[in-house]
Amino acid sequence: MVAPSFVVLVAVAVLTCLFMAWVLGANSNSPPFAPAIGANAISTMRAAFVIGILAAAGAIMQGGSISETVGSDLIDGVTISPLAATAGLLTAAGFMAIGIYTRYPIPAAFATTGAMVGAGLALGGDPAVDTYRRLGTFWLLVPFMSGGLAYATAVTLRRDDIPESVGVPLLAGVVGAIVANVRLGVIPDPVADQGTIARFVSRQLGGGPTLVADVDIGVVLVTVAVGVLAAYRVRQKVLGSVDEGIRSFLLVLGGIVAFSSGGSQVGLATGPLEHLFRIELGLPGITLLAIGATGILAGAWMAAPRLLQATSREYAQLGVRRSIAALVPGFVIAQLAIALGIPISLNNIILSGVIGGGLAAGSAGVSRRKVAVTITFWLLTLLSSIAVGFGLYRLFEIGFGGSLA
Repeated sequence: MVAPSFVVLVAVAVLTCLFMAWVLGANSNSPPFAPAIGANAISTMRAAFVIGILAAAGAIMQGGSISETVGSDLIDGVTISPLAATAGLLTAAGFMAIGIYTRYPIPAAFATTGAMVGAGLALGGDPAVDTYRRLGTFWLLVPFMSGGLAYATAVTLRRDDIPESVGVPLLAGVVGAIVANVRLGVIPDPVADQGTIARFVSRQLGGGPTLVADVDIGVVLVTVAVGVLAAYRVRQKVLGSVDEGIRSFLLVLGGIVAFSSGGSQVGLATGPLEHLFRIELGLPGITLLAIGATGILAGAWMAAPRLLQATSREYAQLGVRRSIAALVPGFVIAQLAIALGIPISLNNIILSGVIGGGLAAGSAGVSRRKVAVTITFWLLTLLSSIAVGFGLYRLFEIGFGGSLA
């Protein structure tokens, strides 16, 4: 017979997960559509509605890898209990709330990772050094990858010898080719948990000879075909009207990034409950992801409009081309992180992209003081969330009793 106190603890843990997902939906999914709002390509309320749908879809279709990393790879020697999950999620959500209040973007990935490491250490676990090394390396590379991609994109869009009827469709073709190889949980794959459009279509057509690893000629042909189709569609829009064509591409790009954001962020809310749902309760992983997606959807619909209005004003000053340059790295790096199972902060990527795109124009266009304060906030978040997560779990352990730890 299940103890009533355990049921209460599970309910509290699930509610905490929903709250964390709500905060993520309200805060972390706003940047993708802010440029489109600033360019008057979509209204604020409609953007919030679309963000909620796309981010929730991304959470369900792509959130599994990040959720598993946060739930089982951050601490060795112990499994995360409902009490530890609650302490970690409350800590992370608290830091996110501080970021919203102070208007400095607190990276959810740093806050959640630090909180769960602290709670796991208090639970008696050992540091997962290899995981920390992998995460740290990726996080350090993000500003350079994002800034570099944004710089290259902005330079391409600003070149006088490359007409916009060529440069913008070319960029759309690259994005389309990547989309064809994005892993989605709704696509069956005999080898991996998640399939891709390119591999699925290739199998239907017979595949062909293998070129490298498990990539066959069919995957390459489908990838090229999707890229060419995307480039053709955008080129037709640009030829009709340059401004309308670029705004349409910006809108589609924002949607893709919002989808990727849901897939990369939901695991920060659901990861701590992975062991509880999969092992102790015996529920499929999609159940937990659906709970996280519900919270993200609610957060986007209820609170995103206010943040969208604020951030769109900043993006309006950047212009549509620099906004595109900032969003392309967001999509590429978010998908790379999902494939590797690495929790990331979309705000970190977008800010680096804004700086990189600004450098192409001769100036970053971002306050150096604000950048310095933001980076300081990030480092303090990672370190202090470990301490707070550790201490909060110990307090909960005393209050609930050692039998529930």
